Amino acid sequence: MGNLKSASSFNKNAPILVQSSSTAIIHVPVEKIDIPSWLFALTDEEYQRCSAAHVAGATTQAPDRKRISINVELVGPGLMVQHWTEEISEKQHSHLVSISDMFVQGERAAVQLTWDMTVRSLSESSCEFTDTITLFETPDYLAFVEKSGVPAAQMKEGVRQAIDAHNADETPNFAKSIEKKALSADLG
Repeated sequence: MGNLKSASSFNKNAPILVQSSSTAIIHVPVEKIDIPSWLFALTDEEYQRCSAAHVAGATTQAPDRKRISINVELVGPGLMVQHWTEEISEKQHSHLVSISDMFVQGERAAVQLTWDMTVRSLSESSCEFTDTITLFETPDYLAFVEKSGVPAAQMKEGVRQAIDAHNADETPNFAKSIEKKALSADLG
């Protein structure tokens, strides 16, 4: 259980379990934003500043040269180790996939996630950042739910609440970090 990490193992047809979106305003013109450049230059320290639930963050590269962001974070009562592999890498849109390890109450399960970050112009001097996390069903997750003895609907609601709360916490701080990077590029 929980040993799948390769983006090539990602099942695009898996049913969606939970989807969470959160938005924040960035006070910089949209054309100055480069989400992938920000994400893959994010230091461990800056990642941790974006949420008290962030434990560690780093980047690496897959054998096919795609960039990977590795994040360790607490989401609700669980620890997640995520291996985000870039699929779409445009200045105003980043789409990543991950086969992640979820650790809850001594149990480990592989879960499948996507992470979409976009910006859209609001005015000449501001844009809206949207951070969307989608969790898909996996056989590991379903086995975890069955073993837990918690009704599936109750588990799903708990997961939804945890992801919504985490996303609402980190999104405004990600937006501030992106804004800071865009403004520092203007100065340099």
